[in-house]
Amino acid sequence: MSEPLTAPAGAGAVTPERFRQVLGAFGTGVAAVAALDAEGRPAGLAVSSFTSVSLQPPLVSFCVADTSSSWPRLRDAGRLGISVLGDHQLPVCRQLAAKGPDKFRGVDWRPSPGGALLVGGAISWLECSRQDEYPAGDHVIVLCRVHRLGTGEAEPPLLFHRGRPGTFRAHPVADRSDS
Repeated sequence: MSEPLTAPAGAGAVTPERFRQVLGAFGTGVAAVAALDAEGRPAGLAVSSFTSVSLQPPLVSFCVADTSSSWPRLRDAGRLGISVLGDHQLPVCRQLAAKGPDKFRGVDWRPSPGGALLVGGAISWLECSRQDEYPAGDHVIVLCRVHRLGTGEAEPPLLFHRGRPGTFRAHPVADRSDS
């Protein structure tokens, strides 16, 4: 057994800045959540809190800040498109993460089979419907039912680590037969 973890006095204090710094050590992928709004215009946002929840039924979730001006435009869409972004899509990620109503200017997109909005060039996609929302501090956790899904471009994923974008590199000792 190893020795217990010790830290300097005050090092364990939880402040918003320290919380962001510590959790930034956990690398995450980036997904675009998008739909056509009530006026038929493309609307969306970038999320790094996207995860699978259940295989049966197929469920995923993502988190959205309470202050988001994009989520209210997406919330009541019949279908939401979730596009997993590749490392070649950093400009798209930045555009969807910016404030403002016209996030899709110049962004390649297409409708999914069920009418959701998908970002062109994504490495995978899911067509979902919002099943539920759960308030969680200064965010809301959105639970979605997956209706269709597929793969797209064969590119590495876009990742964020310590607040900076990056990409995936397989570990040199990783053997695909172990997975």
